[in-house]
Amino acid sequence: MDTTRSRNAAEDPAVLAARPGEPDSGSPAPPGVHALGVAGSRDPIVFVPESLATDEPVPLLVALHGAGGDAQGGLSVLRAAAEALGIVILAPASRAATWDAVRGGFGPDTVVIDRALEEVFSFVPVDPQRIGVTGFSDGASYALGLGLANGDLFRRVVAFSPGFVPPGPQNGLPTLFIAHGTQDAVLPIDATSRRVVPALKRRGYDVTYREFDGPHTVPPTIALEAGLWLDWTAPPAP
Repeated sequence: MDTTRSRNAAEDPAVLAARPGEPDSGSPAPPGVHALGVAGSRDPIVFVPESLATDEPVPLLVALHGAGGDAQGGLSVLRAAAEALGIVILAPASRAATWDAVRGGFGPDTVVIDRALEEVFSFVPVDPQRIGVTGFSDGASYALGLGLANGDLFRRVVAFSPGFVPPGPQNGLPTLFIAHGTQDAVLPIDATSRRVVPALKRRGYDVTYREFDGPHTVPPTIALEAGLWLDWTAPPAP
């Protein structure tokens, strides 16, 4: 089944066209990390956890790396939590050293993300009510911009140590989880999340905000809290 809307119909390059539909016939992807083959370089990857129950539609997170990172870097932040909770992760990679909207405006990165989503939707039965986007550092900033522009697709947005919200359209009203270390020397908290969170709340977004005593990183406890906050799956067994 065709799972996309025409990108020509999009009003803004930040708006994604791919939507989940009935996957193509055949066996779903086995557990593990798989290249998608939608980009000639810096190809996106998808992680299918061992814990995934594929007899029904499953949750999906798009995970975005920080500046200078790659698809594996985006996956690494939430891989353990995704394995414990049974969440599929799609990890794309920026075309340049960081994401396009962080440098100036949405464009080539959203084209690749759209292709990657279309490919994942073709072989993974994704629940349209359980799709989200997450990121760390520059990836967190990009996740906020992309999530707000596509709130009708991404119902949840998780941002770890964001710097700002890239300008773009607003579609839907996703719920947000933002976490930031109080000792962050890369993106100091007073100039970033402590300004971003109140601004988002003023715009009407439901924001769960966590500060932790630490540097520019994502502690495993914060990653797991974010995974549980999604409320998509049962908590892991103790």
